[in-house]
Amino acid sequence: MTRARAHGFSLVELMIAIAITATLGAMTIGAFAQVDHAARIARAQSERHAAARMALTRLSREVSMAFLSDNFDTKRFRNERVTLFVGREDQLLFTTMAHERLTLDAKESDQAVVEYLVEADPDHPGEEALFRRQKTRLDDEPDRGGRKDLVADHVTSFRIGYWDPKRKDWAREWTTRSVEQANELPSRVRFDLELKLADGRTERFVTETRIAIRRPLGV
Repeated sequence: MTRARAHGFSLVELMIAIAITATLGAMTIGAFAQVDHAARIARAQSERHAAARMALTRLSREVSMAFLSDNFDTKRFRNERVTLFVGREDQLLFTTMAHERLTLDAKESDQAVVEYLVEADPDHPGEEALFRRQKTRLDDEPDRGGRKDLVADHVTSFRIGYWDPKRKDWAREWTTRSVEQANELPSRVRFDLELKLADGRTERFVTETRIAIRRPLGV
């Protein structure tokens, strides 16, 4: 007469079950990690796209309201205008009427000196970022002072073009500190910003704006 097998799992069966469970758990954790990684890349992509669009939108608005003026204190500033437009291929310094007061009763007007330039990113070694510097009071030192803020990081290229209506072509530079361009602003300005995306690719953002007041405001 044979004995009936005892109910339950043997040690070997238990070890096999544990191994299968561990394998399935590792596969599940790996899948979740991949999904999380993809989500983080998607968020970073979205943030960089938004930063580029906001930077170019603000830049376009401020440049469209760039101006020159002959209304200034000639004794204090030695007959030199405090308004200017100095543009290079990768940097732009100009006076604009686009300043917005953020605090009530602030002793500021709608005029400001604004500069956009690319410099080393302090938060990401080896990379560059687009910075915006604003000075709310016009004086004879537009290159100094004011507040500088980072407006777009992971920048791989930033190029500016200035439309010359006389030559009917894009120029790499435009400066009202020169005799030829002292009393005239370009009719259009083009911006080409390229960023490194979170997945390693690069993407270009291009926009163009028109300057409303091209000649100096008179006395």
